[in-house]
Amino acid sequence: MKPTATAAPSPLLLTPRDHTLIMIDYQSQMAFATHSIDIPTLRNNAGLVASAAAGFGVSAILTTVVEKSFSGPMFDEVTAPFPDLRMLDRTSMNTWEDAAVIARVNQIGKSRIVLAGLWTSVCIVGPALSALDQGFEVYVIADACGDISTEAHERAMQRMVQAGARPITSLQYLLELQRDWARADTYELTTGIAAKLGGGYGLGIRYAKTMFGGHEG
Repeated sequence: MKPTATAAPSPLLLTPRDHTLIMIDYQSQMAFATHSIDIPTLRNNAGLVASAAAGFGVSAILTTVVEKSFSGPMFDEVTAPFPDLRMLDRTSMNTWEDAAVIARVNQIGKSRIVLAGLWTSVCIVGPALSALDQGFEVYVIADACGDISTEAHERAMQRMVQAGARPITSLQYLLELQRDWARADTYELTTGIAAKLGGGYGLGIRYAKTMFGGHEG
């Protein structure tokens, strides 16, 4: 049967209300050995994701591993957008094996999980495979994750994709939450985050607004 096009989005696209974002172990100890992405870019991308989630009211969980005795505090770029959100500290490398995190996941009650953090091969693979096994949909923000080598990051991403996870990027995450420039209530939020943290695209927004009073949509 020939398909019929309709002006409607795919249910695979993320919306602000349909998922829980879990940001994992953005801490100094893991960052020191991260080489698959440079640390300023990683911090920028993590900040973009956190700012987007907080601005759009996404359910979020921030979790660290042995923060006080070994790994250090979470990046400011991640915590600043969530000033009232209590971080959950763990001992387990796999976030999905921590009872407090799982209690929060169940309390929020969303069946779609979005993951980002350090390292891809440990801190992200563990919860991704575990959540998939328990029937959750899983998205991984690939350029807001990093690992000890490009090989480690890429093999981890490949392993998760083979298991059913869906890879996205940080800017894609922001724009997917907005998805229509006619949504005026979040227009300034989206373009403001993009202008500050969206790299060359953000520079283009600033240029268009400054030189021509440009406006998306």
